[in-house]
Amino acid sequence: MADLIAPKATPMIITLNEAPNLARCLDRLLWAQRILIVDSGSSDETLTIARSYPQVDIVHRPFDDFANQCNFGLTQVATQWALSLDADYELSAALEQEILSMREGDAAGYSAAFIYRVHGRPLRGALYPPRTVLYQARRAVYRNEGHGHRIEVQGKVERLDASIFHDDRKPLSTWIDSQKRYARQEADYLLSKPLSALNWPDRLRRMGWPAPLLVFLYALLWKRCVLDGWQGWYYALQRTAAEIVIALELIDRRLAPSTTEAPFENGALPLAGSRRTKCEVD
Repeated sequence: MADLIAPKATPMIITLNEAPNLARCLDRLLWAQRILIVDSGSSDETLTIARSYPQVDIVHRPFDDFANQCNFGLTQVATQWALSLDADYELSAALEQEILSMREGDAAGYSAAFIYRVHGRPLRGALYPPRTVLYQARRAVYRNEGHGHRIEVQGKVERLDASIFHDDRKPLSTWIDSQKRYARQEADYLLSKPLSALNWPDRLRRMGWPAPLLVFLYALLWKRCVLDGWQGWYYALQRTAAEIVIALELIDRRLAPSTTEAPFENGALPLAGSRRTKCEVD
């Protein structure tokens, strides 16, 4: 009989000032022999909370980007499998039991869908896509993509049956501050790719205006957030605001004086001077 995966898995969490979220994430990982936290300089109670769990092992690395941070974390994983989680993720009880009962097979990784929560209340739908979270550590590598990151796993990736809760309870002001940085990184990504290399949502983003309106309607109506009360409106407006900031960044680059007069290629907006293309990380 094949071996169980859980005893060979190390949960890995990237942190920076995640005190409002971390305990909920760790409480669902008490089965793990070791929990790896890669911290980039938390100044709140994150590390105090982390040290209250005996399985937690904290390593420190200055943050440059998400892919490098995750790839560094994988070098600190000694087990065959890694369970990569954000601090605002919480395994559902069903997913915890699914992972504990899983046995090794042909798959090199497993992806999970998400249930989005706003201050603890689950929404009927969200825009957050499934993500590969459980995988063989030595067969995986992370790549940057816009302000986010994507994992590439060598081998078959299957879908887990149960879901992960996504519930970020950090202050709204923290989210607002991060959007300025994310918008610059998304604009850099969108403008660096030929149009043919972008999927259709990113093509709409690069146009500079349709995405905010479409995201608002998609979240509110198609994902039925309008039925989720104030939490649904909060989520729809939050996602719309994020798209508005990206659109403004793109349009601003189009209107600002440019150091080059090169014509648009495949509908791309021209890049402004280097002052607008440097990505900064808090």
